[in-house]
Amino acid sequence: MRDRILLCLAHMSGKEQAFIKEAFDTNWVVPLGPNVNGFEADLEDFVNNRMGAEPLNKRVVALSAGTAAVHLALIACGVEQGDEVIVQSFTFCASSHPITYLGATPVFVDSERDSWNMDSELLEEAIKDRIAKAGCKPKAIIPVALYGMPYRIDRIMEIANRYEIPVIEDAAEGLGSRYNGQVLGTFGKYGVLSFNGNKMITTSGGGALVCDNAEDKNKVMWYATQARESYPYYQHEAIGYNYRMSNICAGIGRGQMTVINDHIAHHKHVQALYEELLKDVPGVTMHCNPWQESDSNFWLCTATLDPDLRIKGQENAYKSIVTGAVGGAAGVIHAASTATTDCQPNDNVEALRVCLDKANIEARPLWKPMHKQPVYRNAPAYTNGVSESLFKVGICLPAGPYVTDADVRYIVDTIKDSIE
Repeated sequence: MRDRILLCLAHMSGKEQAFIKEAFDTNWVVPLGPNVNGFEADLEDFVNNRMGAEPLNKRVVALSAGTAAVHLALIACGVEQGDEVIVQSFTFCASSHPITYLGATPVFVDSERDSWNMDSELLEEAIKDRIAKAGCKPKAIIPVALYGMPYRIDRIMEIANRYEIPVIEDAAEGLGSRYNGQVLGTFGKYGVLSFNGNKMITTSGGGALVCDNAEDKNKVMWYATQARESYPYYQHEAIGYNYRMSNICAGIGRGQMTVINDHIAHHKHVQALYEELLKDVPGVTMHCNPWQESDSNFWLCTATLDPDLRIKGQENAYKSIVTGAVGGAAGVIHAASTATTDCQPNDNVEALRVCLDKANIEARPLWKPMHKQPVYRNAPAYTNGVSESLFKVGICLPAGPYVTDADVRYIVDTIKDSIE
């Protein structure tokens, strides 16, 4: 087993290999250890750095997944069965599923058009309405940095503080994105980070929770290590979880932290190149930083297509059921029963995805809003039509650290060739 794992390291940098080899050499092949401690310290140095201001003093807990971070943040905020939690609708399911793990109800809030993230006016409307209808205020608010784009955290925090509701920032896609020079995930009570294989940096899987202080960090670590009490035997007085990151994965993370700023700079460069090459293509619009305060990491570069734009093969869109994974989606094993749903991207978006796929270019639709997911059909939702309209016209384009300038030009040329 050890030899097989080490063979996989040939695809990693020397620093990552060194950290992992050290873990094997010292027999720290467990969900704790020096690499975990070092990775947490590296993350704390990164998130506490505020451009042009005094550093923060946030603490970080390394965990097995970003989803685990959301789950533990909710527990730390006191969310229990029967409670309600406000969460952005335009997001991946990992933002909302942990709410249901606890027997609580997600209350979905739609997006503003500029950032595509949580609409602050709808947020306050939802809070007021839930107090009136449920008789109590929501237990937490979860804004999401969609594709790395910062949310209006100043407005969200002002509302949250006024109603005394803790904010859990889902910055899983926004590692390194900043608002007014401050890293996302450091404004609220807790901040969620992800190191999945497709994120800004990866530990192969994994995540982290940014905490306000050492006391909050210790509480989260306690829950993440099966809530074990300090006895010489196993004593449990609360339900805990096996959510700590392994020393092996953390070793990868420590190596990745040495290139995180390079990765962020590269994503921004790719975004700028897309903007330049697509600026004169009618019907195709890149999503850009909407305000001066916003500094996206551009985890994914996203574009919208005018509904009137004609794409080759558009007449055949959704004519057959997809039989394989789309856009690199892992673990897709449940066959769809129909080729279409009541809320899906326009035919030209699907046609462009197919054209790009035939050219060996991985593209994918935007996240389908959670309030339109069948599993959440009965959840309260405060909508304005923005996320549904964007889902119909949006597409994600490649932006990873191995995407070269030549790749971007090839992608753009393929897009141009796909237009009728």
